[in-house]
Amino acid sequence: MTGFALFRLPHEQQVTMVAQTEGEPLELASCEDLNGQTGFVVAPFAVSAGTPIVLIKPDIVKTFPSVSEFVSDVNIQFPWGKLSVSLGGTASSLGGNSNRTTYSDDFSRFFLHLNNGDFRKLVLSRCAEEPVTEHVSPLELYQRACLLYPRLFISLVYTAKSGLWLTATPEILLEGRGDEWRTIALAGTMKLNGDDLLGEGENLTWSTKNIQEQRYVATYLKECLEQLADNIQEEGPRTVRAANLVHLRSDFTFTILNNARVGNVLQLLHPTPAVCGLPKKEAYDFILANEHTPRLYYSGFMGPLNLSSTTHLFVSLRCMQITDNQYRLYAGGGLLKDSVEEQEWQETEAKMETMRRVLKTQ
Repeated sequence: MTGFALFRLPHEQQVTMVAQTEGEPLELASCEDLNGQTGFVVAPFAVSAGTPIVLIKPDIVKTFPSVSEFVSDVNIQFPWGKLSVSLGGTASSLGGNSNRTTYSDDFSRFFLHLNNGDFRKLVLSRCAEEPVTEHVSPLELYQRACLLYPRLFISLVYTAKSGLWLTATPEILLEGRGDEWRTIALAGTMKLNGDDLLGEGENLTWSTKNIQEQRYVATYLKECLEQLADNIQEEGPRTVRAANLVHLRSDFTFTILNNARVGNVLQLLHPTPAVCGLPKKEAYDFILANEHTPRLYYSGFMGPLNLSSTTHLFVSLRCMQITDNQYRLYAGGGLLKDSVEEQEWQETEAKMETMRRVLKTQ
């Protein structure tokens, strides 16, 4: 087996396994190369020779009623060996004060260009290595994530090129079949506390900064869709919950024009301002040149492409890369010219908590 993916859609129980048994997963240089393809897609934030778009061919596709039944029934040789990682208990080389200092340096550099009016929005991300002392199976981590986060898209994906990633994300990039497609504009973040954890965030009041950030994303998506789609309908924004966070979400439904295909839509949409910035091309180039830690497959997208004629592609948020000796957690946040550094840092901490909860001994 050369590539493997497990995924569970939001608000569903069943888990689907996609595995490639012959040859290496396909490596693609652009989203447009996905036109006419079928399989499980793992796409990076920035496509390069080191981080190509990877497509796991569906030599095996099998659906299980629940994650627990998958874990108890599966009897295959996984490509990452004995399916466990040995993690040391030493302090993280990216953690503590060094990580905070690096973030402060990046924030100052980003904020300077926002304050100068060079950008309307920039997304600043960071990575932290989480010290864990237990031996744990990635399948166990996946099962924990499914149980903790019923509202999210949960995936566990491995290829030799991308490595092993666990993702629990709320953000749809593109999904649909036939003539019926949809995407969402998801931006703005608040953490739920106290009695608010009992609800869906319906009593919270959004700040002007969060409302403006979400509107930037929604406007961008609509402008993109008008180039390749018809019958565009927008609903929202509304407050939606993802783990212990809430976001502002607008939903778009549309029909892809006859002269366009799914890969063309993806090429136009990705990366959205929710993970990049505005203006998009300039923000994208600035992030690649100035962000301290390469994002790799964080803030890219992944999911089944044209499996059973249906596509479910999600932005790779709330994710971590699992290596032989560490977990690398990723998170980011949208910066505007009125952003406050400590508030933005705390937002990334809250987002990383989604994966940190998965790592805690149950």
